[in-house]
Amino acid sequence: MQQLNIADFFLDARVREGRGDRTALITDAGRWTYREVQAQANRYANLLRAAGVAAEQRVIIALPDGADYVAALFGTLKIGAVVVMVNPELKPEAIEYFFGYSRAAVALVAAERADAFRAAAGRAAHAPALLVVGDRAWEARLAAASPGFENFPTDQDDPAIWLFSGGTTGQPKAAVQPHRSFVNTCKCYAREVLQYTEHDITLSVPKLYFGYATGSNLLFPFAAGASAVLFDERCTADVIFGRIAQHRPTILITVPTMINQMVSHPDAARQDLSSLRLATSAGEGLPEELHARWDEGFGIPLLDGLGTAEMWHIFLSNRPGRVRQGTLGEVVPGFDVKVADEEGRPLGDGETGYLWVRGGSRALGYWQQLEKSQHAFRGEWVVTGDLVRRDADGYFTYGGRADELLKVSGKWLSATEVEGCLLLHPAVSQVAVVGVADANGLVKPHAYVIPRERREGLAEELKAFVRERLEPYKHPREVIFVDALPTTHLGKVDRGKLRGGVR
Repeated sequence: MQQLNIADFFLDARVREGRGDRTALITDAGRWTYREVQAQANRYANLLRAAGVAAEQRVIIALPDGADYVAALFGTLKIGAVVVMVNPELKPEAIEYFFGYSRAAVALVAAERADAFRAAAGRAAHAPALLVVGDRAWEARLAAASPGFENFPTDQDDPAIWLFSGGTTGQPKAAVQPHRSFVNTCKCYAREVLQYTEHDITLSVPKLYFGYATGSNLLFPFAAGASAVLFDERCTADVIFGRIAQHRPTILITVPTMINQMVSHPDAARQDLSSLRLATSAGEGLPEELHARWDEGFGIPLLDGLGTAEMWHIFLSNRPGRVRQGTLGEVVPGFDVKVADEEGRPLGDGETGYLWVRGGSRALGYWQQLEKSQHAFRGEWVVTGDLVRRDADGYFTYGGRADELLKVSGKWLSATEVEGCLLLHPAVSQVAVVGVADANGLVKPHAYVIPRERREGLAEELKAFVRERLEPYKHPREVIFVDALPTTHLGKVDRGKLRGGVR
């Protein structure tokens, strides 16, 4: 047994090092030092224990980004319980699924969203006790709780946090990640590639319930004694530009959808992003054309990368001074990646195949999904379901999800390639391409587009735009204009709903 509790590694250790008075969190309500965050986390730990939560039980955290989210997360870890991060904006039907799947002992929910969670609890076969954060009763109990706590002696291989698959079809499944995974990726990626220091200030587009942000905008800065900006406001380009101007962050954690909004903003050229030393992109494929527009418009190093719930965080990444547009970059130190065929046989440079990865951040498996665990977790390797290609220099290019490739006219088509092409058109704000069977059962690409403007003939114009730039079979047979794209619990485009004809 090797004792490790990541509440100690990422939080308590900063206080022991003498960094307790450094700013840990910057929120709309004020700043929090590491010592203050530790005391609040200890209060949460004491209240969770008083509520009867035991080590290894699940605790749902469905809170907006802020100091309470951070204290709840570390407080849960301190008692040896397991964090289940849930989007606080979910509808009751989705909440009911997470209640039943996790069989959590308690759920920490925001007062302003409590009605949706109560509605779900009223219908669920298994409903956790709801602890409503932010109401008067909770605040009084929190203020009266002790700011001291002795952490439960968890093992490095004990479950710490559930990370839900970022897939775009089907019900979410949880990769159960142990304490050791979070320390490993912090050492390999945060320290070796991004090189966080105590002088960094991080700002994130995705919220903390998304594992990408949990790492890059909480655990990684905390490991370095840096500061993280947290806010609950819905992200738009205007919001992000405003937060950058207000807080002058050094690292921006973002996603391709927001990158597109930022570079397309009418005032993009007047924005001052000089405080940033780098930005990262993950969560979805970043088209090369979009990366080029970022470089031209802002000139800030943009590091595209790939991580999965099964390996917790980023294991392929571009690096400062070695960015290659259109690629996921190189293997992060401490990980091994190979490209293989359907039988697991290695493929050579330039060939597209399945991504296999191994390293010290491997999940224990999927919760209640033995068959899927056996398919994905093969010894020390994880088969992610992503398709990639490696070049002779060791850079990897993303080829899409294997279950999302379209076979059109007998040839394979990557939706990401068509989406990247359409984003070059000035009338396209956002787009998602999916395969839809026609009357003859043949799959054809359909493009769902959020337009910047609507005008007669635009659909045919977009089809022709793709035909001129890509092979003719790749052009969308239908262009459907929508006001919004459906999203999953992680905020990614829900392609399953689009294939079902959602408009």
